[in-house]
Amino acid sequence: MFAMSQKPIVQWDFENINNRKAVEVATNIADTIEGNFELATGVIGKGLRLDGFTTRVIRKGKDIRIPGAAFTIETWISLGEYPLNWCPVFTTESDEVKGYRLLIGPSGQVSFETAISEQWISCSSANETVPLRKWTHIAGVYTAQKEMALYVNGELISTLAIKGSLTYPSKSSCILGMVTVPGKPVNTIRTWGTVEAYYGLDGIVDEIKLFDTALTTEQIKDNFLKIKPVTPDIQTRRLPVIERNPGHFGAFYTKLKYYPGWDNLWPVDQDPDIVVCFDKNPSKLIFWRGSRYGPAWVSENENWMGDQSLETWGNGENDIEGCFEHMQDRHCRFSHVRIIENNDARAVVHWRYALVSSHDHTWMPDPKTGWECWVDEYYYIYPDGSAIRKVSWNKGTTGDAIQYQESLPFTQPGQRNEDLLDNNYVTVADYDYNTRTVSVDLRKQPADWPGKYTVQQFNFKSQNKPYICFEPGNDMWVRWIDVGYNHYPVNQARSDGRWAKTLDRPTHISSSPCSDPVIHENENRMYWIGLYGMNGLNMNDLISFGRSWAFAPKLIISGNGTISKGYDKTQRCYQLENNNSKVGTVGLTLKGSKDSPVINPAFILKNWNSNSAKILVSGIETKNCRVGINHQLDGDDLVVYISLNEEVPVIITIKK
Repeated sequence: MFAMSQKPIVQWDFENINNRKAVEVATNIADTIEGNFELATGVIGKGLRLDGFTTRVIRKGKDIRIPGAAFTIETWISLGEYPLNWCPVFTTESDEVKGYRLLIGPSGQVSFETAISEQWISCSSANETVPLRKWTHIAGVYTAQKEMALYVNGELISTLAIKGSLTYPSKSSCILGMVTVPGKPVNTIRTWGTVEAYYGLDGIVDEIKLFDTALTTEQIKDNFLKIKPVTPDIQTRRLPVIERNPGHFGAFYTKLKYYPGWDNLWPVDQDPDIVVCFDKNPSKLIFWRGSRYGPAWVSENENWMGDQSLETWGNGENDIEGCFEHMQDRHCRFSHVRIIENNDARAVVHWRYALVSSHDHTWMPDPKTGWECWVDEYYYIYPDGSAIRKVSWNKGTTGDAIQYQESLPFTQPGQRNEDLLDNNYVTVADYDYNTRTVSVDLRKQPADWPGKYTVQQFNFKSQNKPYICFEPGNDMWVRWIDVGYNHYPVNQARSDGRWAKTLDRPTHISSSPCSDPVIHENENRMYWIGLYGMNGLNMNDLISFGRSWAFAPKLIISGNGTISKGYDKTQRCYQLENNNSKVGTVGLTLKGSKDSPVINPAFILKNWNSNSAKILVSGIETKNCRVGINHQLDGDDLVVYISLNEEVPVIITIKK
């Protein structure tokens, strides 16, 4: 090996950090570290962990050392995910196109750039040259009037002949780990719906060195080989995992963890998120800040299924900010969740949000009152892993362009579409048991697509699969987006659409089927409803389950003192009320049939005013039921859920 003959004129080794200052070895200057950071194991001793959002190291312009007609810049880096655009490990540059920089690209590229004749000259690599969660040694070599050279892990990967010399900036600062000025992410879909912002590197950096000479290939190879780093402490950015299922049904406030760099952005205390668990089903229903509280069904093997909020957008000259939806509310300023009801038989979660653009503007604020489009979604959740989703909004607040529903599977980092879904990725059906599979290859779709489907089940590679049942009259259409979008979930870039070109972060894919559901009107409110869930039912059984809701069996009450308020499809629940406090027994008959099966019915009995109840089916007390009490201001209400699957009339008795 060729021995290195010259010491660096600048060297950040991050061994000496005090009071948010990193003492640089060659000059003993203490440079400021901004934002959230941690010390981590580096390639030698300590390294600096950058969070990708706030961290940067700044050297003031007066302290910058100018190397001259030849120099070498080198560093070790390990990334958690790729930056949203080209981002410097090291840069000293000015608006007048002066300086030099060593950059990481949004697809794992490397580029060494110098400013010559008022333009940036680049010596760059191919995509994914820098792998994630592994140490990579990078070096750029500059020789005036001759060439630039780029090395990765001791190997020369690119050279570029140059004429002229770079111009050094005289006053600009030196920045480590972040862009110098705000910019837009690459691969955006709607540029007018994207806002410029700062972005940085997510990972660990160590041993940043500047030499005032052009190191030889042998010297750079020697610098790489003499260090044997351990595996960096960077975990895959997987979506939150519920480490321990509580073992019983219910909704729980919690604080879900993603990874520290992202978690530290949020100025929240305990319990900002909600998780609903089921004792007979390993799936979860998660309301999390990373999805802007849009709920996601999560399977036993951590496959996630999300859904779109109400969405609208401008037309023509009004389409200047892109979509208005919950996705754009990255800080959850307008999106909130709360538990309304939580007992052994049922949980109810309320999600409220405003339609927001990437510019943080709300949709169609009234010039007189300031009120804009707000949406209330209620989820009536039952122990069988199902929930009714009710979406409601004020009449006249949405405008003309509107989308009501859009199925959004999420992929984990490194997870491809085919890892999550079968090639026939979704099965659709109507309530007459007519089914059809939909392929990721839309060329295989028949030309006679009728659209009037009411049931969909995504063919996850999981035991439990997500589904939706809509009301009769629903109109469903399909499209397949192969690469997916990664501006949502979790991404903090203010962008209305970003193509997922790499598998470095969570992504939402397919964006279909989409539905135009039946819209109801109730005084000043508009709403639609759907039966959602995740389970292991085959399609025929799922259609029957949907029929038990869409064509619920007729209820007959025997005896006096209890009246029926009818079947509330928005809750998947029969509404009963006691008008006599002495009533202790309620007799019910559900007129089940093949067309209206009795599957896991639920009842709410107002003014029950007792802390318990016994449930009898065909005169025999059953344990296959759940009983809950809601303590209200005006009395105690009983909630009953019964595990049943019958196509004949069923007699049910409720006793105090």
